Amino acid sequence: MKTDLRTLDLNLLKALDALLDERSVTRAAERLSLTQPAVSGMLTRLRECFDDPLFTRTQRGIVPTLRALEMALPVKNILTEVSTLLQPKQFDPATAEMTINIAATDYALRAVIVPFMAALRQQAPGIRVAVLPVNNEQLALQFERGSVDIALITPDTAPPELHARALYAEEYVCLMRDDHPLAHLENLTLDDFCSQDHALVSYLGGSFHGVTDAALNAMGRSRRVTLSVCSFLVLPEILRVSDLISVVPRRLALHHAGLKVFAPPLEIQGFTKTVAWHERTHRDAGHRWLRELLFTTVSRNDAV
Repeated sequence: MKTDLRTLDLNLLKALDALLDERSVTRAAERLSLTQPAVSGMLTRLRECFDDPLFTRTQRGIVPTLRALEMALPVKNILTEVSTLLQPKQFDPATAEMTINIAATDYALRAVIVPFMAALRQQAPGIRVAVLPVNNEQLALQFERGSVDIALITPDTAPPELHARALYAEEYVCLMRDDHPLAHLENLTLDDFCSQDHALVSYLGGSFHGVTDAALNAMGRSRRVTLSVCSFLVLPEILRVSDLISVVPRRLALHHAGLKVFAPPLEIQGFTKTVAWHERTHRDAGHRWLRELLFTTVSRNDAV
């Protein structure tokens, strides 16, 4: 017989949330610091409350029913709202202790996280930051589960259900070592540019074609890409010890000794860096303060 939903307490919702996340009674019990029989008993009560099995057993754990999956986000939102109610209304960054998870590419690490951390450590030394790689396929789920709080991405990769704000527009420049055979020139011509061996970044790895090549192809031109790497951060070191040149985001080219920056001799489409966050943290005072610090820091850094 179906139990009155008024008997459903907060601990049962916490157990349901843990079971949905962990897909294992054992792991859910460890997360809640309870015994496995206790969590099994709570699952029995949940099944009675909702008149649904909620989970079925498999060899690898438990699998949620459609009813359980429908409740996943509402339950997490309820728990977040209750947690917010129990927290102090005032947020003091100087004394705050919390952890924020930021999904960022290696480019965003240098362009955004470095100045952000410098400001954060001065104003809120008790806040911890975990920087995670961007996983576009899992990002929406990571936000729902709370394993990501902020993502530094581009508008085309932002899940539509997220809150988002443009951080800045980025453009590309050409980078080479300052004693490169072409470094004495005032400007690069297109012939100069195409005559050199190039390095590019392929995040997925292995590609020798990028936005620069698309722009060249539209002009009936091409270049020789002889090195493809999966990280922007290694490029400055490679350029310092070789005659390779590379087209990189302008913010990545700043503050690198021993390298010279040129404007590309062709128009290359840039990109917009966007900050995205979930409704789950949209109204939280601490998260609002952190996002505003991020916006202010990047804006001030651009003005320098």
